[in-house]
Amino acid sequence: MIAWKIWVLFLGYSVPMVISPGPGNTLLATAGGRHGVAGALSFWIGFEAANLLLCAVYGLGLGRILHGIPALESLLKCAGIAYLLYLAWGFFRSAATSGPAAEAVAQRLRARDGFLSVLLNPKIHSMILVMFAQFLDPGASLLGQALQLTAGFLAVCVVCHFPWIYGGQLVLRRFQSARATRIQGVLFGLCMLLVAGYVAQA
Repeated sequence: MIAWKIWVLFLGYSVPMVISPGPGNTLLATAGGRHGVAGALSFWIGFEAANLLLCAVYGLGLGRILHGIPALESLLKCAGIAYLLYLAWGFFRSAATSGPAAEAVAQRLRARDGFLSVLLNPKIHSMILVMFAQFLDPGASLLGQALQLTAGFLAVCVVCHFPWIYGGQLVLRRFQSARATRIQGVLFGLCMLLVAGYVAQA
């Protein structure tokens, strides 16, 4: 069992990292604003499923192998930027249409999108890798610690990601007219472009 003082340090690390603004939380807020909490649930599940996968990879030591490949981070960054540009295009496309066609375009953020947005985000890879590097005790059971830290990290993710989704719903779901929907499409598209620019410079 991981000691309580380690859990305190773990929370001191993970909560600020997970709740702080970034590409992932921007997408979560966008999903909440576009579809509400219930409509964003599929995206959110995919998002956390990818976090679970990364915890399994890095927590069980396979991350050391992946981290030893210098080109991997650059590859992830390029793929992530391309994916963000794809999402931006989808939002701009929805802004250019109206009625049922716009709604069909707006239904892009699904579980697959949440999964890919985490998997292609180098910041999340680094955050989880550092988490396990800092809090795993090499003298204790690797599997037991990895399971506990993974459960703790997922709990932090759920608690810290919900305010972003709900905040997006609270602010943006008030504006439902065709004009407001077009404006949201443009704003969301611009957000994706800004996030892509941030990732490119990071």
